[in-house]
Amino acid sequence: MAQETTETVPFSTRNDIEPEVREEVARALNQALADTTDLQTQAKHAHWNVKGMQFRELHLLFDEQAELLAEQADILAERLTALGGTAHGTARQAAANSQLGEFPPDTTEGSECVVALADRFAAHAANMRAWIDTTAAIGDADTSDMFTELSREIDKQLWFLEAHLQGTEMAAESDLMAPDEG
Repeated sequence: MAQETTETVPFSTRNDIEPEVREEVARALNQALADTTDLQTQAKHAHWNVKGMQFRELHLLFDEQAELLAEQADILAERLTALGGTAHGTARQAAANSQLGEFPPDTTEGSECVVALADRFAAHAANMRAWIDTTAAIGDADTSDMFTELSREIDKQLWFLEAHLQGTEMAAESDLMAPDEG
């Protein structure tokens, strides 16, 4: 669910993108920021709590992924503010507005953590591709290009996760990727 504000782009700018386009792009960027921040904290959660035979390798992978997502959140927020918008990027805002499902409680076993993160990276990648199309269709090629660049890295991280599952019965398993109802 997108962050509702009375004015999506409250600051004036000399940017020549039409204000209506900037407002729609700002909504997409704030949604992407919420999802990215949420996924970043879920990767960090997995980093802190993972257990099992592949502990060290997964501990390091999840930390690298959390760092990458923090960098991506910064890119999204900076683009948003460059267009005259306000970044809604607090932990509470991300939690309230993320489209991603919650990390399963008490999940600590390595392969279960990998599956949980792979599901969320896959959902995030699909959302990124939708934002690529949306921002291109409304006339902001720069933001569309930015989403394209970010999505390539999300796909790469998904590949890293799925490589840990290849040849296992968990390779095709998936939990719900939508936010929990209730």
